[in-house]
Amino acid sequence: MHLYKKEAYIIEFFDKPPLILQPVPSCTRLKDRRAVWLSTPSFEFATMNAYYNEHLKQFDRLSEAASLIDWEAFRPIIASSYQNLTERGGRPNIDPIVMLKLLVLQQWYGLSDPELERQAARDIVFQHFLGFPGTVPDFTTVWLFRERLIQSGKHGKVWSELQRQLDSKGLDPKKIVAQDSTFITAGHGASEPSKPRGTTAMTRRSRDGTWTKKLNRSYFGFKLHVKADLRYGLIRPFRATTAAVHDSQVGLSRRGEAVYRDKGYFGVTAKGYSATMQRGTRAGPIGIWDRLRNERIARKRAPIERTFAVLKRVLKSGHVLVTTVPRVKVKNLFSCLCFNLMQILTLRKQALA
Repeated sequence: MHLYKKEAYIIEFFDKPPLILQPVPSCTRLKDRRAVWLSTPSFEFATMNAYYNEHLKQFDRLSEAASLIDWEAFRPIIASSYQNLTERGGRPNIDPIVMLKLLVLQQWYGLSDPELERQAARDIVFQHFLGFPGTVPDFTTVWLFRERLIQSGKHGKVWSELQRQLDSKGLDPKKIVAQDSTFITAGHGASEPSKPRGTTAMTRRSRDGTWTKKLNRSYFGFKLHVKADLRYGLIRPFRATTAAVHDSQVGLSRRGEAVYRDKGYFGVTAKGYSATMQRGTRAGPIGIWDRLRNERIARKRAPIERTFAVLKRVLKSGHVLVTTVPRVKVKNLFSCLCFNLMQILTLRKQALA
């Protein structure tokens, strides 16, 4: 790359003449010298941005979708979980928005904690999404941040803030929703998943995971319960439980809304209008009118099956390595957040079309 191209990149990005780095006296302390360097826009920073805008921006769906979200609104929620700003003091923490976006990147690309650290350090797309933080946290810091969200209970407020922003954009569910669940598998410790070792068998691979059976097939792990609005396809409330919890034991509906559900919720009264599929009982099979009604409900609630397909096949969140229900909940929170980002990007393109 020639010198005049480098200068053009700097002028193009900053929209002003490039800053001249003033020499730092050798007697200056290392900490102060580093502060001077970080406070000045570096050449590498400008070059990476120029390369991203020219070659990578058109392929980066995440940054395009993330531009529709106000990330600064999450800062006071997460910052309140740190105690270093109180009178007790403490070591300065990493930018909460950077940590939050790291978890989004992890679920968007289906990465482990160590792989997330490597990708965030060397990938320009990752660096651009994070805002070129300069220093990428190690994978242990990512794990501890996720634990901090669990212990402080801030993960629930993060989800509530996301829902508030969706509603503010006019994406109200309009009281027509669908509820369903899917299995989130975990390490079972058995030689074959079809042969569970029993309910009393302990495994180091999972603390809270449980066995269950569906259609003569055994599953071990957890279950994700989701309520999605049928107008925009966005995930609204969700809940994570063990795999043994039956669908009918988790109610996510609210008063005044119509909720479409499959036969797994038969016999359970919904808080709103119940559009639940009927099934046969000991008294006999269902009649022709109930069959026709089931077909109408099945067509209406079909979009929620796409939600689970995207979560498992695209976001790769159908299997977890964490061992407790709270950790599974946080992992699924960011999976659902990524799904909503994909969906609002799809809605935006449909509106432009």
